[in-house]
This record gives sequence, C-alpha cells and structure tokens, in this order.
Amino acid sequence: MEKAYSYRFYPTPEQESLLRRTLGCVRLVYNKARHLRTQTWYEKQERVGYAETSSM
Repeated sequence: MEKAYSYRFYPTPEQESLLRRTLGCVRLVYNKARHLRTQTWYEKQERVGYAETSSM
C-alpha cells in the first residue's frame, strides 16, 4: 500500500521574502552550472561531473 502526504504552509511576509531570495540564488547557481556543463560538452566532448561542478 502506498501513501501520499500533502503539506501546505503559509509563510509570513519576512519568510516569503527570504524564500524568494534563496530560490532565486539557487536558480542562478543551477543555471550557471548547467550552462558550463553543456558548453564543455559541445566544445570538447568532455563530461563535467558533480565533483568538478561542486568545486566551482
């Protein structure tokens, strides 16, 4: 038997601001890493792994 749970929360305006800022930063870092990995593949046909991406 599988169960699923659904949660919802209502952040305060201060928490909402912090969440938006944090997610914006996460999105920026992810997009830059994705771009670098894609660019490296098309230019050199080399894979950039997690360790290299994380060290950047």
